[in-house]
Amino acid sequence: MSLTIDITGLPDERLVFTPSPLAELNAMLHVLAEPGHHPALHGWASSTTAAIPPELSERLLEADFLWRSSRADFLVPGLPGATLAEELDAVDRIDDELFVAAALITTCGSSRLTHRMASPLTDPAANERARELALARGPRQAAFADRLLADPPAVRALVRRMLEDCQAAFFADAWQRVLPDLAADARHKADLLVRRGLGDAVAAISPSVSLEQGTDGRRRIVVDKLQDNTTRAADSGGVTFIPTAFGRPHLLVVHAAGWRPVVQYPVAEAGLPEPVSLALVQQRLEALAHPVRLRLARTIARGPHTTGELAAAWQLTAPEVSRHLAVLRKAGLLVTRRRGRYMLYELDLAGSARLGSDLLEAVLR
Repeated sequence: MSLTIDITGLPDERLVFTPSPLAELNAMLHVLAEPGHHPALHGWASSTTAAIPPELSERLLEADFLWRSSRADFLVPGLPGATLAEELDAVDRIDDELFVAAALITTCGSSRLTHRMASPLTDPAANERARELALARGPRQAAFADRLLADPPAVRALVRRMLEDCQAAFFADAWQRVLPDLAADARHKADLLVRRGLGDAVAAISPSVSLEQGTDGRRRIVVDKLQDNTTRAADSGGVTFIPTAFGRPHLLVVHAAGWRPVVQYPVAEAGLPEPVSLALVQQRLEALAHPVRLRLARTIARGPHTTGELAAAWQLTAPEVSRHLAVLRKAGLLVTRRRGRYMLYELDLAGSARLGSDLLEAVLR
């Protein structure tokens, strides 16, 4: 499954790499709402949560459906500004229907995956459906949705004040700390685009992002996501790529009709391994799912073995062992080294550990 951004006919200068204060605040709020998604940020999340004034914490809890499991598109600007205030001014210029639709879409991601709802401000059936979906998420969210549908301008003003209060409470300091790295990453990606082309620039974003150039002359940016969906960048004037220090491991894409496509991607961090694609994870799981390959993996996890040693240990032929080792090697689960005329095979413990500690413990048991 994938999300496709059609960029046919779009000149490269319409592809923008730039940091965004509002998008980074959005990422921080998600960390605070779902710290389990971000184990490397547990310390920051705990200390920040403890320092936020109780009244602001209550308001953030009331509105957290805007960033908890799905993100409201207006929190990820297509044309980022230099300051949070500048970006919030741009949000203020969005009409009520677009703002409300973007806010309420987060109550149920299924509407984004399957169909476009009519405006809940003008269509009674859509209004009732939006209230039902919000109620299913709990009374707090239902009350917020009711207020938003009844008086959009008042709720929009409340959301803006809440985000401005976040700047004073914790965002300003965190933004000042991460901005240099975000700006450097954006410059690096923009330089790659100019010197080596869009393919290399998007490949540097994530293994889950690629450039496809079809025989029909169409160019597409393809992102490995849960949904199958397509948007045309030419309709909104371009694509924006926003680096984030607080977004890892998420790769966020704005793709709804009426919005400029935006990809918010995590910057590389020293000491942390590069992310791998979902396709490679699936390949590794399938490689280890075969009982013979799992047996061989458990054997070479204990130390290096030759093909002949493995064949003798498990009463297999050497060609059989070679075929199974080739699958494990293609999946990136083996390391090899030569000893004289013998090739020794070992399990790549670091790569295997990234599939999960339970798996590694079971293999080494």
